[in-house]
Amino acid sequence: MVRLTLDLIAKNSNLKPRKEETTLQYLKKITHINFSGKNIDAIEDLSLCKNLSVLYLYDNRISQITNLNFATNLTHLYLQNNCISCIENLRSLKNLEKLYLGSNYIAVIEGLEGLEKLRELHVENQRLPLGEKLLFDPRTLHSLAKSLSILNISNNNIDDIRDLEILENLNQLIAVDNQLLHVKDLEFLLSKLIKLWKMDLKGNPVCLKPKYRDRLILVSKSLDCLDGKEIKNMERQFLINWKASKDAKKISKKKNSKKEDSSNSYISNFETMHHIVPVYYPQVGKPKLVFFSDAQRYLANENASPESSRDDNPKIIEETRNLSLKESERL
Repeated sequence: MVRLTLDLIAKNSNLKPRKEETTLQYLKKITHINFSGKNIDAIEDLSLCKNLSVLYLYDNRISQITNLNFATNLTHLYLQNNCISCIENLRSLKNLEKLYLGSNYIAVIEGLEGLEKLRELHVENQRLPLGEKLLFDPRTLHSLAKSLSILNISNNNIDDIRDLEILENLNQLIAVDNQLLHVKDLEFLLSKLIKLWKMDLKGNPVCLKPKYRDRLILVSKSLDCLDGKEIKNMERQFLINWKASKDAKKISKKKNSKKEDSSNSYISNFETMHHIVPVYYPQVGKPKLVFFSDAQRYLANENASPESSRDDNPKIIEETRNLSLKESERL
């Protein structure tokens, strides 16, 4: 077991104390401590290092974050590739700006309430049990809503990132090699993250969806780089013009469809209101088809009442048929 202690720091620090300096004075002025890759498995009391601002402890065997409550001046903390399973004991680090926790055993992003200056959070490649995915505590997301600008959540089996909409100042999102599937979810997120200029989703199933890139570019005016590829002004303008043209065609088609429906309705009403009676004129030589409405028939037979006209209808139709047959035989 190797513990990080004040003695170990004093012996291995790059800074050498002056002759007139005591160990206490020397430790107080230390701002950077680098014990990465030293098989450290625990952190002892380091409270004498009051000016500590950067702590490198990556590539070790640390299983629990402890004894850092004193480090109120700490701005950068590197704890990636350890054995940490829970984010804890960090709330007193009010000046923390960058937190690196990649390649640990963390299942839930939590315990970061009160870190109002945290700008970068790196939690990629968590070693999770098969079938589990990285989750986000809503309280932590709410706490980081205004400060967080860079988030790396790559390779964590994540299938939904809509909850990240609350991170209003996020400008870089790295979420490669996850299980994101739906373009609509990403469109929703991008409509909320109006300051996001870089997003990397390579290795997600959603990247194989038709028009995936085009749709995301269209929904976000701020996005400049998608999946490591720059979005050029010409590409964006082309897509904007293409969408405008497509929308105009849809509107035009809708209008034409309404006109066609109206025309069909008129024809249907006309056919309902008018009876078709074939009338042939022998003197012309060719049969003509004439439309008579009930009203026209009534006017043509002025001396007859509507009731008698209705009674005569079968007789008229029969006479018309006979006339038609004779005319057909002549031709």
